[in-house]
Amino acid sequence: MTRIAAVHGVLAPHRRTQSEITDMVARTCLPQGGDRRVLDRLHRSAKVHSRHITLPLEQYGELDGFGAANDVFVAAATDLGAKAVRDALRMAGLSAADVDLLIFTSVTGIAIPSIDARLVGRLGLRPDVKRLPLFGLGCAGGAAGLARMHDYLLGRPDQVAVLLSVELCSLTFQRNDASMANLVATGLFGDGAAAVVARGAQRPGHPDEIAGPTIVDTRSHLYPDTERVMGWDIKDTGFKIVLDPQVPDVVRRYLADDVEGFLGDHGIKPKDVTAWVCHPGGPKVLEAVTETLDLPDDALDVTWHHLADVGNLSSSSVLHVLRDTLAQRRPPPGTPGVLLAMGPGFACELVLLRW
Repeated sequence: MTRIAAVHGVLAPHRRTQSEITDMVARTCLPQGGDRRVLDRLHRSAKVHSRHITLPLEQYGELDGFGAANDVFVAAATDLGAKAVRDALRMAGLSAADVDLLIFTSVTGIAIPSIDARLVGRLGLRPDVKRLPLFGLGCAGGAAGLARMHDYLLGRPDQVAVLLSVELCSLTFQRNDASMANLVATGLFGDGAAAVVARGAQRPGHPDEIAGPTIVDTRSHLYPDTERVMGWDIKDTGFKIVLDPQVPDVVRRYLADDVEGFLGDHGIKPKDVTAWVCHPGGPKVLEAVTETLDLPDDALDVTWHHLADVGNLSSSSVLHVLRDTLAQRRPPPGTPGVLLAMGPGFACELVLLRW
C-alpha cells in the first residue's frame, strides 16, 4: 500500500470577506446600475465567509482577456506550487532529490512548459524526475491525482511521488457575464494549492515523517450523458463555467451505489468508515452527499468548515480537507476512511484509506 508521508496546503496571498468579493463581482460582472439582488442571494447561500484570491480586488476589473489572466496564472501558480511542494517535502523529512515522480493537476490555467516542468530547476528536483501534468479533471483532480500516484507506486514501491494541485479560480471569473452559472461560481470558488508526498510500500519512512494514512484502493466512475453537467466552455475571454443546477440530483442518483459497491469489495460498510474526506462542492452538493450516504450530521464538519473559511479550491480542496482531518479529527489507527470528489465528466473519484 502507498503511505501518505505529508500533506500541506497553502493559500493565495489576498484574504477577503465574502461581501467584499461580492461587491467586486457586482462591479465587474453586472451591467452598470443593474439589480444585484440575485447576486447577493446567491453569494449568501454559498455559505462562504471569506476567500483567498491571487490579485488585489481592484485589479480584477483590469484583466483584459484570457491571455492576461493566464499570464498571471503561470507566474502565481509557479510561486504557490513551489511553496507547497517545498514545505510538504520538509514535513516528510525528504529532499527534492528524493522525488521520483511529480504529478501536477489544475483546471484554472494552462502552461507549456507545464508548471511541474518549471518547478524542477526551481526546487532542485532531479533532471530525470518523471512528470505527469493532468488537466480537465476539475474538482475531482485532487482525488484522481492521489489515485494515479497510488497506481504508480504499486509498480515502483521503492520510490517517492509528489502530487501538486494549484487552482487559481478567481482568474476564471468572467467579466460582464451576469449568467447564473458565473454568479454562482464567483460566490463559491477561491485560490489555493496543496501538495501530497507519498512513498511506496518498500520505501522506508523517515524519522521526521508525520505518519499519514495508507491508500488501500481507488475507483473511478464516469456517469453517462453528463458531459454538460460541469466543465468549461473555452472562449476568447477564457474559461466560461458550465454548471448545471442538477449536480446534486446526479449525486443522489449515483453516489450511494458507487460507495457501497467500492466498500463492499473490501468487506466494509459505510457505517464502518471513521472519517469522510469530502470535496466541498457547495452546500447543496454536501447536503446531497450526506443524504444519499445516510451520514451522521457531523460527518462532513471538516469539509463544511473548509468551505466557510476559504471556499471551494477546486482540485486542491479535498487535499486541504485531508490535511485538516489529520490535524483536527485524526481517526483511530487501522480504521477505514473514504476520500471522495466529483468533477467534470461528470465523474466521481473514490480513494479508500486506512488511518
